[in-house]
Amino acid sequence: MTYDIAHLPGDGIGVEVTDATLPLVDRVADDHGFSVETTRYEWGSERYLEHGSMMPEGALERLAEHDAILLGAVGHPDIPDHVTLRGMMLPIRKTFDQFICERPSVLFEGVESPLRGYEGGDIDFVVYRENTEGEYSDVGGREHRGHEHELAVQSAVFTRHGTERIVRAAFEAATDRSGKLTNVTKSNAQAHGMVLWDDIVEEVAEEYPEVEVERLLVDAASMDLIRRPDEFDVLVASNLFGDILTDIGAIVSGSMGLAPSANVTHDERYPSMYEPVHGSAPDITGQGIANPLATILSASMMLDDLGEPGAADALRDAVTDQLADPDAPRTPDLGGESGTGDVVDDLRERL
Repeated sequence: MTYDIAHLPGDGIGVEVTDATLPLVDRVADDHGFSVETTRYEWGSERYLEHGSMMPEGALERLAEHDAILLGAVGHPDIPDHVTLRGMMLPIRKTFDQFICERPSVLFEGVESPLRGYEGGDIDFVVYRENTEGEYSDVGGREHRGHEHELAVQSAVFTRHGTERIVRAAFEAATDRSGKLTNVTKSNAQAHGMVLWDDIVEEVAEEYPEVEVERLLVDAASMDLIRRPDEFDVLVASNLFGDILTDIGAIVSGSMGLAPSANVTHDERYPSMYEPVHGSAPDITGQGIANPLATILSASMMLDDLGEPGAADALRDAVTDQLADPDAPRTPDLGGESGTGDVVDDLRERL
């Protein structure tokens, strides 16, 4: 079996961490009796600066031919973030109907949380973030630019279809895990879209009587992810709230460099996309110290979704073993002095 992977290194350290990850993917693939072919697309901010667009015409049609997409990071200090996001990541997520953004947060053995009193294994939750509508819908506009009465309208879009499918996916995950789901909204202040969301959660919950449902407003959820992160299992949230909560989850679990994610579609016509939660980190680009583990864990999620759980477990187990080893190399974000290459070389030996 050969899997066809689109490699989008993107910008900044995205290039470094994906280049570091793919040889390890090849290694576990060979060990488990399949192969991976990658096609590299040099799309991103550098292309935007040269050609005025993040991707060329026909880019999405080309990506649709692949089995999965591995993305590094997107962002450049000379380009506004809304330009890079709307020029590449959002079109991919929406065109391929990648409606699930699955983001696990795990405090690994050997990793220190900035929160007092937590040890390896104490924090282990996953956020199911709605990924194609909500607050990131491109509905609205600006009028009267340059005048004192300039106006901007940004509308959040919540559909029954879009909300129900992400909620159902979260309930399925909670069923497979410890049976607890936390619904995060702001329905006291947003009485239309968010109340619809809450109503749908209550409706779907009736189909999963074994799942305990907790309901939190997003401000309280943000506080509680710091105050009691060990009590969470599965959280389900809108596009914006899920984005914010997963950054909190990454930090309380030790580092953004350990936070993977999967943008998942259930449409067989399209590929899912896997990427680290962190950004392009221009402040450390080219220094060789970027943490590749979030990307490697994202690749593990990719292999699992492709139907290769043995290879996925091998990658994840190697990362877990390395982090638990006090003598293993660590990048500066984890308090070490090692480089990206040192971490990858050690993982290769463990594999």
